Amino acid sequence: MKKAIMAALATASLLSLAACNKEPAATDNAATAATAATGIDGTWKADLATVQIDQKPDEMMLKDGKFSCSSCTPPLELAADGAFHPVTGRAYSDSASVKVDDDHNVTQTMKKGDKVTSETKYNVSDDGKTLKIDFKDDSGAKTVKGSLTETRVGEAPAGAHAVSGSWKVDKYDNVSDEGTTVTFKLDGDTLHMSSPTGQSYDAKIGGPEVPIQGDIGKTMASVTKTGDNTYRETDKRDGKVIGTSEMTVDGDTLHVVSKDERNGSTTRYDMKRT
Repeated sequence: MKKAIMAALATASLLSLAACNKEPAATDNAATAATAATGIDGTWKADLATVQIDQKPDEMMLKDGKFSCSSCTPPLELAADGAFHPVTGRAYSDSASVKVDDDHNVTQTMKKGDKVTSETKYNVSDDGKTLKIDFKDDSGAKTVKGSLTETRVGEAPAGAHAVSGSWKVDKYDNVSDEGTTVTFKLDGDTLHMSSPTGQSYDAKIGGPEVPIQGDIGKTMASVTKTGDNTYRETDKRDGKVIGTSEMTVDGDTLHVVSKDERNGSTTRYDMKRT
């Protein structure tokens, strides 16, 4: 859930072959400026105000000392006793803890080996209708922090903690630059990508999948051109497609449509050239 936008922003291949490789004539300043505006080279930052998320509601249950999240990918279930318990099938963690702070607050922490990879704090409003989520992701070289707000769409059953029930994402309130910024350099038919969190790759357009360096989830990426200014990244893990991103270059704006093949969710947003 909280990784949806970060995954899309950090690993989306925002490609363009429109950049001209020849040296421009000295009198061709207007044409040069137009070409630069359509190329991929440079640093891009996501505009959180444009984020639209189409996904099923988040489903959580905290009752009788047990926590479960049936909508998580994969589903999560463990004792809510503050201790770390093994979890399986997750690329960025192999153990997790859930601690009940009080009647309206819960803290979830994930680890891979001895390293804490993420911490998520859930805060339910006094009227029980709004869920504020503050997250910290330490799976990369630099920490990503952010928060989002969800609205209740399904009530908690009797006797359950307030965090229980169904929640629909309302908006991302903020995400630190480390999680919303990416830099690209097109060199011939090879795209070089790097992010502040330490992930990078060198992918040949139309070529084989390559590893995303610095990604502890061991994700592989391949890129193809699907239109004049539209490109697709396909991400795989353990040989299976986990997501695709369609990118359309429009001057200094990059329109991104990212799909999670595991849960069927779609995230749309724009990035601006900085």
